Amino acid sequence: MPAARDRTGRRRDRGRPFDRAEFLRAYDAVVAARWPAGTTGSTVPTRYGPTYVHSHGPRDAPPVVLLHGGGTTSTVWFGTAAALGRTRRVHAVDLIGDPGRSVPGPGDPPVRTVADLTAWLDAVLDGLGAGRVSLCGHSYGAWIALHHAVHAPSRVDRLVLLDPTNCFTGFSPRYLLRALPTLLRPTPARTRAFLRWETGGAALDETWLRLEGHTARFPAARPVTGPRPDLRAPNGPLPPTLVLLAGRSRAHAVRRVAAAAGKVPAVTVETLPDATHHALPLAPPPGTDRRVAQFLSGGDGGGPGA
Repeated sequence: MPAARDRTGRRRDRGRPFDRAEFLRAYDAVVAARWPAGTTGSTVPTRYGPTYVHSHGPRDAPPVVLLHGGGTTSTVWFGTAAALGRTRRVHAVDLIGDPGRSVPGPGDPPVRTVADLTAWLDAVLDGLGAGRVSLCGHSYGAWIALHHAVHAPSRVDRLVLLDPTNCFTGFSPRYLLRALPTLLRPTPARTRAFLRWETGGAALDETWLRLEGHTARFPAARPVTGPRPDLRAPNGPLPPTLVLLAGRSRAHAVRRVAAAAGKVPAVTVETLPDATHHALPLAPPPGTDRRVAQFLSGGDGGGPGA
């Protein structure tokens, strides 16, 4: 969820100022408490600034790169990393300039366009030594992943989009209206209230929620916005793509998204009936991560419970 900005594009909050040390303690607490043993952290240099990555799983296994939704940090992927890390080398990336550890320096050029985003992600993949990867993105991260697959289809083996926003249809006006208080004056209380509304009061991980409370004051850069990805595939055909929609998502009209995505060649669309937008991937329905692992391994049949 984007927050209100000042004229420089930085987040503003009229409450208590951002405390980076507190944020990092909350961030590290999620990693220590929730991420699987053997997880490592590294920083990949790019021309847009250093990018922080959590890695888990066998080093010689096929790589999958996880891109989180706006404002949620890569820590949200702890369950998915544990599940996919059995057979994959998982790399969960803090989006550059978003809340997290990928903080551009004063001399680093800002990421302002889709072309900048794809160039940044190319540099991250180069820094990880990954030539061809699978991409898995949630929400805004799915928008980035789909743009990158259109930009460089030869570099993406398989693509997984979890309740993707602004990829096949637009946002729900009701969702944007409900998010308005957190956009105009973000606070931890308003963030929690918005999450309760969208998830129907689902029980979310408390350690992660404490971290999420700090993101309202994080001095993040202005997020890149733009058109939906051009799916006419000027650079080549789209790789095999799995779209998992949250059946109870309030971010968009789920049936409209399913209908639009289902018309795209190479796209398989499935709906998770009990899932909500913001609970993915934090608390996915049983079998979701197994379905993703199955798809990444080339098994395209069956559903979440298979």
